Amino acid sequence: MKIKNSKLTIFISYFLLFLWCSFTIFALFWIILTSLKDNQALFQNVWSLPKQLHFENYSLIWNTFDLKTYFKNSLIVVPISVIFILIFATPAAYALSRAEFKGKEFLMNFFIMGIGIPIIVILIPLYFLLTSLHIIDTMFGLCIIYISVSLPFSIYLLTGFFQSFPSELEEAAAIDGCTPFQTFMRVVLPITTPGLITVSIFNFIGIWNEYLLSMTLTRDEGNRLLSLGVYSIQNSMQYSGNWVGLFAGTVIVFLPILIFYIFMSERIMEGLTLGAVKG
Repeated sequence: MKIKNSKLTIFISYFLLFLWCSFTIFALFWIILTSLKDNQALFQNVWSLPKQLHFENYSLIWNTFDLKTYFKNSLIVVPISVIFILIFATPAAYALSRAEFKGKEFLMNFFIMGIGIPIIVILIPLYFLLTSLHIIDTMFGLCIIYISVSLPFSIYLLTGFFQSFPSELEEAAAIDGCTPFQTFMRVVLPITTPGLITVSIFNFIGIWNEYLLSMTLTRDEGNRLLSLGVYSIQNSMQYSGNWVGLFAGTVIVFLPILIFYIFMSERIMEGLTLGAVKG
C-alpha cells in the first residue's frame, strides 16, 4: 500500500511539474512571438502566429525609450554589486561556519531575520539614509543598498556550503604551515567555488530584475536600471498604444537573464547539492 501511495505521489509531482514547465515555456514563446507582430495582427488574434516578423519593434523601443542607457547601467550596477556581495559574505559565512565565539548563534539568527524583512518596510528609511549621505539618485548609492539587502541571504546560503566542507583538509593545511588566511584562500575557496557561483547567480538574477528599490532611490533617467525601462514603456502605452513594443521591451529585459540562467543551471544544481550535505 505504501509503495502504491509513493508511486502516486511521484506521478502527481511529475505531472504538476510538467504542467508548470509547459505553461512557462508557452508563456515565454508567446511573449517573444507577440513582440514580432504589429498592433493590428495582435488585436485581430492574440494567439495567432505572426505572418510577418517585425524586428523593427525592437529597434524602435530600444531607441525611443533609451533602453541602451538602462541596459548599460544594469551592466555596471549588477556585476559590481555581486562582486562586493561575495567579498563581504564569503569570509563572514566562513567565520560563522568554523569559528567558535560568544554571540555566534545570535549573529546567525540576526542574518536569518534579515532575510525575512520585506524591502517595502525599510524603503523610506533607506531613502532618508541615502539622502543624508548625499548619495541618493546615484548608481553608487544603489550598489550599496543592493549589497546590504543581499548579504543576509548570501551569508546564510554560503554558511551551509562551508559547513559541508570537510575540516580535515583545513587541519592538513595547518600542519603544512598554512596560516588561516592561506588555508581560506588556497584550500577552502577553490573547493567551494560551485557554492560561490550559485550565490552569484541568485544575486545576479535578483538584482537584474529588481524594480522597487531602483524606482524609489533613483529619479534621473540616466541612473535607472533596465527593469524600469519596461515601466516607462508601459506608462506610454496609454498615449501611443504600441503594445507590441511593450512585449519587445519585456523580451529585452528577460532574455539576457534567461540565457544566462540556462547556461549556468548546472552550476546552480551543483552548488545546491554541495550545500545540502554537511561534512
